[in-house]
Amino acid sequence: MKHLQFQRHRRLRQTANMRALVRETHLHTEDFIYPIFVVEGENKRNPVASMPGVEQVSLDLLNAEIQEAVDLGIKSIIVFGIPHEKDEVGSSAYCDHGIVQKAISQVKEQFPELVVIADTCLCQFTSHGHCGVIENGVIVNDESLELLAKTAVSQAKAGADIIAPSNMMDGFVAAIRHALDENGFSHVPIMSYAVKFSSAHYGPFRDAAHSSPKFGDRKAYQMDPANRLEALREAESDVLEGADFLMVKPALSYLDIIRDVKNNFNLPIVAYNVSGEYSMVKAAAQNGWINEREIVLEQLVSMKRAGADLILTYFAKDAAKWLKEGDVSK
Repeated sequence: MKHLQFQRHRRLRQTANMRALVRETHLHTEDFIYPIFVVEGENKRNPVASMPGVEQVSLDLLNAEIQEAVDLGIKSIIVFGIPHEKDEVGSSAYCDHGIVQKAISQVKEQFPELVVIADTCLCQFTSHGHCGVIENGVIVNDESLELLAKTAVSQAKAGADIIAPSNMMDGFVAAIRHALDENGFSHVPIMSYAVKFSSAHYGPFRDAAHSSPKFGDRKAYQMDPANRLEALREAESDVLEGADFLMVKPALSYLDIIRDVKNNFNLPIVAYNVSGEYSMVKAAAQNGWINEREIVLEQLVSMKRAGADLILTYFAKDAAKWLKEGDVSK
């Protein structure tokens, strides 16, 4: 054996401190965006059955929820709203006194330094559950843009620091950028859901946000999971239209797409660690089949390694706690 020549890679793996010394990818609490579901009413904490640990929270309990995240060092949240009433055109999405607008105003008043992101879509607010206007059973693009732009402006008026349109209508970034600029919000950035695949991983979110479509599906406007080059075309369009961040959703099944987008565009990249990814880990952990802490941190590191600068994840609070406790890889 002494005559063999080979590389001794294990030299750099011998101890925890040695591994830490040469570690290439790092997770930070500042990387996480924490999603919040806000519901109408008072004294409500409605558990989401398909997402253990996730709740819909009413406004009177929201500050305590946010305070916990802030105390953990989380710097940004994204707000999803569940309204009392829905209609064909999702009018409560762009109402100045809608649930999302009220939540944004309240959070910014209490936590002015926190970065508050507004999810900008219609699906939670429409009676049919689709992300745009329906005409003769078809989701029409340009008419939907007008309502999405109104929604973005109302959210900016409420104090949103970032507008995050998630609808996948063609031209949605251009329409929202124009509307924001025309209404005095040229300083408000857009975090585009640039590459959003039509995915089976969204099921639990639709329970949380009450946003399941009442007919058909979203394959006519969300991307085919089999397509890779199309993702680059989608991202390029949003860059040209004025996006400030590019999001890839979901994360785990599309790590290659995250890397492609990172390699091709010089903007901050966001990975959305979606509800189905969260719920599968939670279910396996509750059955004692996996070590939740180790699995979650490994998955989050994989998203950073793939090229994500930020990670939108329902594990944000748990991951922040674990990072405070120390590295699980020692």
